Amino acid sequence: MSGVEKEWVGDVPGALDGIRVLDMSRLVAGNAVTHLLADHGAEVIKIEKPDGGDDLRAWNTAGVTTHWKVICRNKKSVTLNFRQEGAIDLMLDLVASARVLVENFKPGTLEKMGLGPDVLLARNPNLIIIRISGWGQDGMWSHRPGFGSLVEAMSGFAAMNGFADRPPVLPPLALADMIAGLYGAFSAMVAIREIEVKNGPGQVIDLSLFEPVHSVLGPIVANYDLTQTVPERTGSLSNQSAPRNVYRCKDGKYVALSASMQAMAQRLLRTIGRGDLVDDPRFRTNTDRVANRHELDPIVGAFMAERTQAENLAIFEEAGVTVGAVPDVGELAEHPYPIDREAIVSMPDADAGRIAMHNVIPRMSGSPAQLRTPAPELGEHNEEIWPALGHETDALRAKGLI
Repeated sequence: MSGVEKEWVGDVPGALDGIRVLDMSRLVAGNAVTHLLADHGAEVIKIEKPDGGDDLRAWNTAGVTTHWKVICRNKKSVTLNFRQEGAIDLMLDLVASARVLVENFKPGTLEKMGLGPDVLLARNPNLIIIRISGWGQDGMWSHRPGFGSLVEAMSGFAAMNGFADRPPVLPPLALADMIAGLYGAFSAMVAIREIEVKNGPGQVIDLSLFEPVHSVLGPIVANYDLTQTVPERTGSLSNQSAPRNVYRCKDGKYVALSASMQAMAQRLLRTIGRGDLVDDPRFRTNTDRVANRHELDPIVGAFMAERTQAENLAIFEEAGVTVGAVPDVGELAEHPYPIDREAIVSMPDADAGRIAMHNVIPRMSGSPAQLRTPAPELGEHNEEIWPALGHETDALRAKGLI
């Protein structure tokens, strides 16, 4: 994989250097929040159960825990057994040193543990507590388990995804969790600003998985409110602009096309030799093209099908028409664009030698994020963190706390 041969590991402090984040979460959403904070320099400490740690550590591909290694890079790990007496006091010592705490237990679990927001804020009045759950901390469904797949279904995403003659389609990735991660990291920054600029207090952030993924679907509820119509699933077609689709080429590869602007659609039609359709009443405006997309799309598709992917890309690039390849992951890893952009890089890895992953984002000129350390081994930082808080690790082990 020539595109990821360059290893990226730096040691320049990031913009969030000096901010300690405690991550009590498991699996994806909470780790996605702290992944972003860690990349930008926050000291993220995973608090994990001694037996097995975060359940994300069990997700592996070819024997390598790739999920863990990618979204838990730049983090630290300590262990703490909450079933043992004294664990709450240890946790509160950590809380006193932190700015942010992230958890994704079922609502009410933190309170049952003796670590409800009232207890945490009493120990650290400036603490920001991000509570992630499927359906929110209150409301009629707060007691329900909320895995991302259920939320992706309930949010409206699945019903609008796929083809009209087939079942709704769930995404093949942790979409709801990753979107919640973005919202969670943003909310942490808002809360930190409230404290640092306005001298405000700490606060509790109630972050469901449902609301973030629903929000990115755009005006689907507004559209329904106006029309009282449920749109059919359109596959890769669009209800908003046409032509727009994924087209099969002569060599079996695909190109994606989006001609969402009037000038672009006209340029496309002329490029495929159908300038006569520019003034055709069926295709004159975007509204016309959307209404008649099932007539227009086969015309575009027929042009694509007579040429290879490379030929189509060359023709449309020269014409200034917005098309792009549809690479699989193998092609993507070797594609010149992410290589040139250094969007895919690698880190040293104890199990695989090195492991490829996405680079830090976004790119910031004044305070760049960095890859600093690989994802931690379970409890790797016990000897660093606990003694700094005044606790002797041998004694903690003897009590079964770590």
